[in-house]
Amino acid sequence: MEFLIDGDVLIAREGYETIRIEPWGRDALRVRATVNPAFSHAVKGLDDPPPARAECGLLERGAYIRNGKLRCEVHRNGYLTFYDGGKLLLKEYSRDFSGANEHSPSMKLRAREYRSHGSDYEITLRFEPQEEKLFGMGQYQQPDFDLKGCIFELAQRNSQISIPFVLSSRGYGFLLNHPGVGEAVFGANFTQWREDSSDEIDYWVVAGSPKEIAERYTEVTGRAPAFPENALGLWQSKLRYRTQEEVLSVAQEYQKRGIPLDVIVIDFFHWVRQGDWAFDETYWPDVQSMTAKLHAMGVRCMVSVWPTVDRKSVNYQPMREAGLLVRTERGAPQCFDFQGDTVIYDATNPAARAYLWACVKKNYFDKGVDCFWLDEAEPEYAAYDFDHFRYAVGPVVKAGNLYPREHVKGFYEGLKAAGCTDIVNLTRSAWVGSQKYAALVWSGDIRSNFQTLRDQLAAGLHIGIAGIPWWTTDTGGFFGDVTSDGFRELLVRWFEFSVFSPVLRLHGDRGPHDIPALSSLDYGGGFSETGRPNEVWSYGEETEAILKRYVEIRAGLKEYLKQAFREASEKGYPVMRALFFEFPEDTRAWETGDEYMLGSGLLVAPVLYEGKTSRSVYLPDGEWEDYFTGERYGSGTHEVSAPLEKIPVFRRLR
Repeated sequence: MEFLIDGDVLIAREGYETIRIEPWGRDALRVRATVNPAFSHAVKGLDDPPPARAECGLLERGAYIRNGKLRCEVHRNGYLTFYDGGKLLLKEYSRDFSGANEHSPSMKLRAREYRSHGSDYEITLRFEPQEEKLFGMGQYQQPDFDLKGCIFELAQRNSQISIPFVLSSRGYGFLLNHPGVGEAVFGANFTQWREDSSDEIDYWVVAGSPKEIAERYTEVTGRAPAFPENALGLWQSKLRYRTQEEVLSVAQEYQKRGIPLDVIVIDFFHWVRQGDWAFDETYWPDVQSMTAKLHAMGVRCMVSVWPTVDRKSVNYQPMREAGLLVRTERGAPQCFDFQGDTVIYDATNPAARAYLWACVKKNYFDKGVDCFWLDEAEPEYAAYDFDHFRYAVGPVVKAGNLYPREHVKGFYEGLKAAGCTDIVNLTRSAWVGSQKYAALVWSGDIRSNFQTLRDQLAAGLHIGIAGIPWWTTDTGGFFGDVTSDGFRELLVRWFEFSVFSPVLRLHGDRGPHDIPALSSLDYGGGFSETGRPNEVWSYGEETEAILKRYVEIRAGLKEYLKQAFREASEKGYPVMRALFFEFPEDTRAWETGDEYMLGSGLLVAPVLYEGKTSRSVYLPDGEWEDYFTGERYGSGTHEVSAPLEKIPVFRRLR
């Protein structure tokens, strides 16, 4: 293997492959490898790094490069090893005659493999097994806290958010800097990353404590802006408010009952056709008057915007002619078939983003709508046949995970250009860097049951580690029958959890669906179904009393939450944190996934099982007091009371 030191960059060449390693932020290195003549300039996840200097040199067995804590050695046989001081962090896996001598060479498995895939390659990257626990990867609908042993599809789906960043208990963070479809396997025998279609390997490694890793990672991928203070309280939503009179009556009822409300949300099919991006005037005759009345009550108005464009929409033909829609590789140009024959606008095309924002600004923003709900933002396809669709930046298999980030970017930049300073947009998907565009991610269309609630706790912790601090759920789940046994208990437990989460948002498709449509037409704002009422008072007086009390508790948390969100924007810390983030020296903290820290000072232990009125709580080293009663606790495991009206929460005293 031939080595070249070019200032702060180490380059290694062997045969057709070139490896380039360079400092990329503090205590971090970016590794790129290709068998092409040159490296790609494609849009990916890493931003330009802050200035960093590296030390490079030759060794008898190869070469090395060091940036702060992180040192990488390139063996003459081609594999890479990463260290923090003398501690091994990560080592590429090789079972080949060119690889490490201590393992069988006859398997002919190399750390980096390139298999021809049309004009690109299917790429496989492998690392040796380590004694470690792994966290991050975005949001997957599963309850596992430690991801070691899990397999993850690197693709976006409704309720699945793929962000290929993982934090290890060994003291490193790893980002696969590639936006295409693939797979991550965290096996006991090796870790493997596969990219279905790519022109190069591109990954980033950082060394440090969990807080240091979070800071370094968001320094090179972006941080969330300041969270709007006028969105820290209750968000009210349901499937779906069908008229402006209904929206105003709900907001007025909140005011009448003395329940503070920050945001009210207008869901889908308030339009005539998908892709019109405008209200149906039959049911929304004076939007400007409606938003003015909401603002007078101190309530922000959010509107759902879908990326789908019906062939009968006023915007379909001009967007098709201008090449602003997602292309299909085979057959008819259809992407989604829910309530129409639709194609999806191409968010990776700047011209398409500008076209959509112009419609949104004219028909919503200029009429007083404050913020936007970017539903279907994966985007959702009728079938997730990723090899069937193509964006402006390339095939979905190669670049598809960029879509949700570029989608929210268009709205963020549009709102900024319009002079907004309190930007927050709700989105159902995200990728590396979405946080810098004021993306509030929610966990998608999920079931209403306790198993799903447990999944959401895991999802919230992992997506925070992956760089997304603004996160929420459909409180009570999305698919739920309000007449089913136990729904009210589930709703109360979920609401308590949401109060002590980054954003408190009440939403769901409440069945059974026995409310007649407003219109017999098969289009327009009156034809689609609606769910049953979903307001704080919709579930009886006993439930209302509990929920109202927790809305007031949330209001009392405002100053505390502002500090937690400030740490997200200034340092890149999650708002909702795994225990090990605050207590990295505590072995139990790395194993406890049914509790979490909200900010640095509150430990939250939600009740996650039906019928439970107490639960075991682990308190790390220090002194703690019950948030509600003031009772003092020392460190260790405690069995605490948790009747329906109480979620165990503890204030950290030292």
